[in-house]
Amino acid sequence: MARREFPGFEAVSAMIPAEGGGYHAAIAVKALGGGSAPRFHRVLDGQVFSSAVATDAAASAELERLHGVDEAGELRW
Repeated sequence: MARREFPGFEAVSAMIPAEGGGYHAAIAVKALGGGSAPRFHRVLDGQVFSSAVATDAAASAELERLHGVDEAGELRW
């Protein structure tokens, strides 16, 4: 799992189970220092990965491309 910090937020590579099996790559965003639950943003729409390892690698690559997180916790590309 990859992790990056942005002003006021942390973002980590994640995965969301896909209907019918497999996983969707995602980036989870959470406020730094807060006890709030993370918000999951699906990335690479339309792609389903068969293994957790492949999903994490894809999500980690997308996390590296991320420019930041806005004040509302939305991803900035």
